[in-house]
Amino acid sequence: MILIVDDKPENILSLRSILELNKFEVDTALSGEEALKKILKQTYVLIILDVQMPGMDGFEVAEAISSYSRSKHTPIIFLSAVSTHKKFIAKGFESGAIDYIVKPVDPDLLILRVKTLQRLFEQTAALNESQRALQAEVEVRKEAEQALSSTVAELHTTLESIPQIAFTARPDGSLEFVNQCWFDYSATAARFPQAHEDDKDLDREWRAAIASGRGLELELRIQQRATGLYRYHLLRASPVLRDGAPVKWVGTFTDIHEQKMLSELLENKVEERTRALIAANRELEETNNDLQQFTAIASHDLKEPLRKIQFFGSRVIETLGDRADDVVQYLQKINQSSNRMSRLIDDVLNFSKLSQANLFAPTDLNAVLDELVVDLELLIRDTGARIDRTPLPMIDANAGLMRQAFQNIISNALKFSRPGVPPEIRITGETVEALDAHAAATPDGPFCRISIADNGIGFDVRYLAKIFSIFQRLHTRDKYEGTGIGLAITKKIVQKHQGTITATSREGEGSCFIIVVPVRQAVTEANQTDHISTS
Repeated sequence: MILIVDDKPENILSLRSILELNKFEVDTALSGEEALKKILKQTYVLIILDVQMPGMDGFEVAEAISSYSRSKHTPIIFLSAVSTHKKFIAKGFESGAIDYIVKPVDPDLLILRVKTLQRLFEQTAALNESQRALQAEVEVRKEAEQALSSTVAELHTTLESIPQIAFTARPDGSLEFVNQCWFDYSATAARFPQAHEDDKDLDREWRAAIASGRGLELELRIQQRATGLYRYHLLRASPVLRDGAPVKWVGTFTDIHEQKMLSELLENKVEERTRALIAANRELEETNNDLQQFTAIASHDLKEPLRKIQFFGSRVIETLGDRADDVVQYLQKINQSSNRMSRLIDDVLNFSKLSQANLFAPTDLNAVLDELVVDLELLIRDTGARIDRTPLPMIDANAGLMRQAFQNIISNALKFSRPGVPPEIRITGETVEALDAHAAATPDGPFCRISIADNGIGFDVRYLAKIFSIFQRLHTRDKYEGTGIGLAITKKIVQKHQGTITATSREGEGSCFIIVVPVRQAVTEANQTDHISTS
């Protein structure tokens, strides 16, 4: 049975589904404490353990598991989506894990690792069972010398019966007994098999284990005599203690060559898949560029004004010279449709440009607004508008895009004013503690909140989502001009700045648009060259 330990039920459900689909019996625990209680009562083939958990984290749970006699040999796989630094991975192995996997998990790789660890667990369990039997026999030796001889004979028989290379050694480390598999890798029972020169020195590691009196676990390649080839083996040697002192050593070499080759094959497959994904991404970028070029010449709403131009152009030809008044009227309609088509093409092109790469630089939003107010000077004067402002923070931004966003909102405030009421626009800025329109203000907050309020006609908040959608309008075209793209562009600009935009409003009383963006962006450019023309 496999135990999954994770404080998030959705993660447990995902892993459990994968394992049960591959016919593994699964048990679960939502905390380290619950897992330890279950481990005291149940033996598990494998424990899949999340690192980040409230209460006891994964490292503490692993250390506790290793301290239990019944579970100290149970393989542990750590899973983590956050603690991916080398020091955490090292800590995971120091805590007793046999593997450390970074989320998201590839299901196929996970199943292969689980199957491999299950086989190793079964082999280790058999070996541990043999070792426990041997230790029990060693205790019997205290009672009689004759019992000792019987136990040794039984031990040799057991070691001969297992498929691994097996040996026993005296307290000083000299080899005492080797099974028949030993001679497939060594010509003599007095020396260890020949290890690969690039691996750790086997003799030195063995002497260090004998000197410390602690067990030895070592992965290395040893040379097969018949073929001369080196195969990966896992060496495990444990002391048999009497009164706290080693009286014998028992060890095995377990062949793990196929598992290692499979692991290398999987790594190669991952590299191949990564290269394929990079190529696919490059192809997708090329396709996206082609799509942007297509967007520049054809879009959702271009056919309507073109049909009007063609229709009224035909009427001009038919009536030219007969009825001059009608000709002027038709020409005016053609001119109006042409102007709207020109604005629509500009807005569609601006919208398509928003898919280009982000270019951020330290930006003075006050300077951006100063330039915009100058450009809108005639419209502000004609409408009798008044604009009040408070200082805005310096942020990392694309100055051209932010100018476009401000212009779209301010132009709407000037356009959607109440009849006979001069527009009043108030622009305020402050830093806040979270990416939220209602977050608390704080002097050194990591986010900037900009509010643009007006006293215009307002709108029904039921249509809040609609006003930020492309080609969506709340008013007829004959009453208020526009293409229905401006606020959609504004929303996309804010999203490119990793921010959010929303609005509050009451019909007949005005609206307030709220933009929240990070003060500092992850990537900035010293020279900002990107620009989108105003619509």
